[in-house]
Amino acid sequence: MELEYYKKNFYWRKLMKKLLSILMLIFIGLSFVACGNGLSSTTVTSTATSTTTEGLTTYSDISSTTTTEVTTNTSTFTTTDSVTTNSTTEQMTTVWTTEDLTTTEPDDFVANLLASLTLREKASQMVQAERSSITNEQVTQYGIGSILSGGGSHPTAYNDSVDTWYDMYSDYQAAALNSSSGIPLIYGIDAVHGNNNLYGATIFPHNIGLGMTNNPDLIYNISKATAEEMLVTGINWTFAPAFSVVQNISWGRTYEGFSENPEIHINLAQAAILGFEENGVSATAKHYLGDGGTTGGIDQGNVIGTEALIRALFLAPYYEAVAAGVDTVMISYNSINGIKMHGYGYWINDVLKEEMGFEGFVISDWNAIHQLPGSFYDQVVASVNAGIDMLMEPYDWASAIDNIVNAVNNSDISMERINDAVRRILTVKYERGLFANPFNRLDSSYLYSQQHQDLARLAARESLVLLKNDNSSLPLSKSSNVFITGPASDNVGLLCGGWTTYWQGNNQADIGVGTSIKDAMTDVLNVSSGTSASSWQTSDTVIVVLAENPYSEGVGDNNVLTLTAGNAHPDNFAALQLAQEAHNAGKNVVGVLISGRPLLFENYLQYFDSFVAAWLPGSEGGLAISDMLFGDYDFVGKLSFTWPADITQVGYTSNREDYDEDYPLFPYGYGLRYN
Repeated sequence: MELEYYKKNFYWRKLMKKLLSILMLIFIGLSFVACGNGLSSTTVTSTATSTTTEGLTTYSDISSTTTTEVTTNTSTFTTTDSVTTNSTTEQMTTVWTTEDLTTTEPDDFVANLLASLTLREKASQMVQAERSSITNEQVTQYGIGSILSGGGSHPTAYNDSVDTWYDMYSDYQAAALNSSSGIPLIYGIDAVHGNNNLYGATIFPHNIGLGMTNNPDLIYNISKATAEEMLVTGINWTFAPAFSVVQNISWGRTYEGFSENPEIHINLAQAAILGFEENGVSATAKHYLGDGGTTGGIDQGNVIGTEALIRALFLAPYYEAVAAGVDTVMISYNSINGIKMHGYGYWINDVLKEEMGFEGFVISDWNAIHQLPGSFYDQVVASVNAGIDMLMEPYDWASAIDNIVNAVNNSDISMERINDAVRRILTVKYERGLFANPFNRLDSSYLYSQQHQDLARLAARESLVLLKNDNSSLPLSKSSNVFITGPASDNVGLLCGGWTTYWQGNNQADIGVGTSIKDAMTDVLNVSSGTSASSWQTSDTVIVVLAENPYSEGVGDNNVLTLTAGNAHPDNFAALQLAQEAHNAGKNVVGVLISGRPLLFENYLQYFDSFVAAWLPGSEGGLAISDMLFGDYDFVGKLSFTWPADITQVGYTSNREDYDEDYPLFPYGYGLRYN
């Protein structure tokens, strides 16, 4: 599709968002009228028929059954959607009255609140702190606008319960409401493939696998399920989805992107965002702009190209994100033609906000403004003037507030710029319901529910790509004599990859949930395992499950990309030797690769009769792989990345005008089926 299409056709969707906000305001007002005066409550239920595709809610025609209970008195009210509330709600000293929230237009409410704030209160709204660096008392003292949990940042321990998470959140929220401004904070987290910081949450396939499905309805439902598993903790802002159009698979964040081709991102963008935001969670389109296009695939590196190229490859998905009404956009660490994005006002102010009409707020990445030149004061001034509305300053948050205040007093940042930033932040908080119900929480039964497990299993199945199937090696008979080996054969942690419990992932089996490939196959038939020749010689089929070690961000940068070096699991080599021996002995050898990107086979592919690329399939990946190997379902996944034959082909993508499908080992769009 032409880029002009997005310029001409997304504005009506923004208008629809405005109309929906007005209708919601009317609905709340009518609910209060129905309640009458004084302390009372009523339940209003609206029901519509939802459309489904193979059990999935169709995101393009979303409807739901919603029960809204409204309790009113002269001080505060809450609205809940299948939520349980915490007693902390009753401890608030600053409240937003029913009159504030029902008789005032949203824009007027925000304008009136903005006009009442001091400069320091405004500056505090523009800063986000990491939870480990700020106390409840400091939240009240500073009136901080936002807190985040970084990757692996848990309230007390990696296996904290849902209630421990919610207690942390509600304590911070109560502290914010006790500040001089009384403004609720918005709490962010990297829920990038499920609520992956939370022990026991459903872990969905990483985006690289979801790109292989290219299924918007599936992506909508995954975002919805993730939103639900976030809201059991009260947290309602995710730093997802990523629209990383990856041009070099050496990049350590390759698996965060759906595809090398912008068309798949365009197709999935609105579904990914609406799944969150229509279900109570603010989404973040990231990393703006060009994060997947750095030279050599170096994390936080430099993108070199004309403006036309930058727009064609990287900008189009953001038109879809804005059209979907995305609440926030996160800026990327990378540079474009030598200019750091965190200081690049043209792309943030002129393109994103003015040309594209983005109405949410822009947030920096973790400590990213520190990569700008000059002192911290200079960095704050440059980034805010470039259009960043909220600074993710995990540890220097107090200094950031001081520098914003000083910059305004020194006329280095205009009050107009401050007011614009804070207006955007307050508007998102209002539209997300934080003023109405800052302690909103879903019941813990949503966590790892059977429905979510089934969805994750479906997603993993659809993400698998069958690369090779000589002599109909697959599907396996359920009466086969099967031997399974390899580092990922009995390890759920490896199936999930980075950003699982910890920032760099967990290469141990313990993530609280999930089923390994071996255990899933054992549910079907007797499966033997081991590493010695004697252990596989009596088997008909040998399954070898190779893996990358988990990694995140620059830790995963890798210019080797073979099955036995770089980020490859150290046990791969022995597993490959076993595959070669089994092949030479005439066994049916099935390969499965658990990885965050295509890896170079070198000469090893010849030893496998069939081979499946499973990506990072998540907690239900073992069950999904078993389903597919036994032929319970056919393969539907198609490569959203070109699979290179050797290192010289890394960076050869389907975006080239001269793209030759016969040149790489497996071209973009490739994928076999049983039938």
